[in-house]
Amino acid sequence: MSDTYSAVWVSHTSISDFLKCPRSYYLKNVYKDPRTGHKIKLMSPSLALGQAVHEALESLSVLPAKDRFRRPLAEIFAESWQKVSGKNGGFIDSDSEYRYKSRGLDMIARVNQNRGPLVNPAVKIKQDLPHFWLSEDDGLILCGKIDWLEYLPETDSVHIIDFKTSKYDEDPDSLQLPIYHLLVHHCQHRQVSKASYWYLDRSDVLEPKVLPDLELSRHSILKIAKRIKLARQLKHFVCEKGGCPHCLPFEDIVKGKAEFVGTDPMNYDVYIKIPVSEKVVSEESSVIL
Repeated sequence: MSDTYSAVWVSHTSISDFLKCPRSYYLKNVYKDPRTGHKIKLMSPSLALGQAVHEALESLSVLPAKDRFRRPLAEIFAESWQKVSGKNGGFIDSDSEYRYKSRGLDMIARVNQNRGPLVNPAVKIKQDLPHFWLSEDDGLILCGKIDWLEYLPETDSVHIIDFKTSKYDEDPDSLQLPIYHLLVHHCQHRQVSKASYWYLDRSDVLEPKVLPDLELSRHSILKIAKRIKLARQLKHFVCEKGGCPHCLPFEDIVKGKAEFVGTDPMNYDVYIKIPVSEKVVSEESSVIL
């Protein structure tokens, strides 16, 4: 049996990091602070919003269908929000936190009013982190969590549902759905017959997506995963632009130019950007002639 501990694990997030900027991938997925031995994480308001909404909805998926809405969903969201309140969520003032929390409450209200597939039976993959050997010969494992798997009894199949908290549409070239399709196909025995996105910030209904071809998806993802493994072996992670929006914020963390706010349950050291204060101009900076 191959060793899962020495394998390179890849996910939609880590692959996206690598494709955007190899240096960003390194700082997010490989680098550990020599002082703590922990990986680093940059928290932002948009990330905090997504985390709180997803955590609240994920709590429903482990319950039997009849019990999911017995407890007010807004109450569950409020508990999740406490974990990202203040600086823990990258909020530098109460006004910005209020705006983001209000957006989250609107999303929760939308789900509550349009429960749709969330009141139907759901498939729960038994693995804490769904994963499978993308290539055992190459030592590559694909992993990831799927937001919701609706069970369709009429066809004994599965409907992949992904909750979107961003204001923007998912990139058409995104590998998220191909990766999720592969994961669900390999981590449970039922056929995947549907996939949808739910843009919670603006829509009451799900947006159907075309299921990507499994073999084509595996081929393209394996190709990228091999590039990631090679970069790790060579320890070669270079930003092609010599610094970009994806890697520079993490470079600031390494250089001590970010504020440490704590360590999360996954043992990541969490940082936020240090607000740029208004520049104070002294009277000596100019002269009247």
